[in-house]
Amino acid sequence: MEIGVFTFAEVNPLAPDPRRRLRELVEEVELADQVGLDVFGVGEHHRPDYAVSAPAVVLAAAAERTSRIRLTSAVTVLSSDDPVRVFQDFATLDLLSEGRAEIMVGRGSFIESFPLFGYDLDDYDELFAEKLGLLLRLREDVRVTWSGRHRPPLDGQAVHPRPLQDPLPVWVAVGGNPGSAVRAGALGLPMALAIIGGMPERFAPFAELHRRAAREAGLPPPALSINSHGHLATDSRRAADEAFPPFAATMNRIGRERGWAPMTRADFEASRGLRGANLVGTPEEVAEKILFQHEIFGHDRFLMQITVGPMPHDRVMRAIELLGTEVAPAVRREVTRRAGSDAAAPAPARGG
Repeated sequence: MEIGVFTFAEVNPLAPDPRRRLRELVEEVELADQVGLDVFGVGEHHRPDYAVSAPAVVLAAAAERTSRIRLTSAVTVLSSDDPVRVFQDFATLDLLSEGRAEIMVGRGSFIESFPLFGYDLDDYDELFAEKLGLLLRLREDVRVTWSGRHRPPLDGQAVHPRPLQDPLPVWVAVGGNPGSAVRAGALGLPMALAIIGGMPERFAPFAELHRRAAREAGLPPPALSINSHGHLATDSRRAADEAFPPFAATMNRIGRERGWAPMTRADFEASRGLRGANLVGTPEEVAEKILFQHEIFGHDRFLMQITVGPMPHDRVMRAIELLGTEVAPAVRREVTRRAGSDAAAPAPARGG
């Protein structure tokens, strides 16, 4: 199993310092590479509480400081972007990183980018479907002829540069929309399933819809990533005490915009349990929870969002270190052991 980190590059909206946060972010990617993590993702936002609006630019800076880790957006808000520019940006990143770039596309949980770039929210679903179709065409051919409702047509234009990877990996990020899981599966695309609230087993139908759609399309099962909030420290209580203030401040600020009930400390503690959404605790506790979820989903990748709200850089770095040096090796060993046990088990008898 691949283990990694993603971030939205949170800053304090009352006293933002994006210059400092971006420099810290590159250091975090560099450390993640050094401690053996597989993936680092950076989100796109257009708000004062997040420092990154152009993930490919930040990831390009990180590419020059890393050698092995895969670099992905988390997510690219494809609905309000131009697929041609997205493809070119990430093809460029792929060349700079020697074939380590990925694009994680989503419809957009936050909607600031739609009016910013002149799009109508009434076209929310149609925009994503149309632009995803074009992005996938761009992966296939240098010259593309295409037309749609939301972008000027292409008439055999060549799109350069071409990435080192063929095809350039595209993942679809899914929150709570079953149709998005079906669409990803029917296209044979890997899915990143966000679980940030509730019991993980409630999300199992999304994984099944994804795999069934691929199967019905005659395609092999696409990869699945589980993306969740988390934090690590060597002591469980310390991990919770460090994580709760920024978690609560961020979730409650967003909750006021969306009508959510405030997060209490009791809510947070419940979410740290084995069947809760947040992976906050010691390396042993976090590894146990990843493996518990693996029994439900059989997923191929796990990504942790450590910075759910602004957190001191040294705490983020320590959490990344623990995830890479303690959690990831333990999870990989156990997943490999389980796979070996399953392969060695005799096939069940079939009735006539």
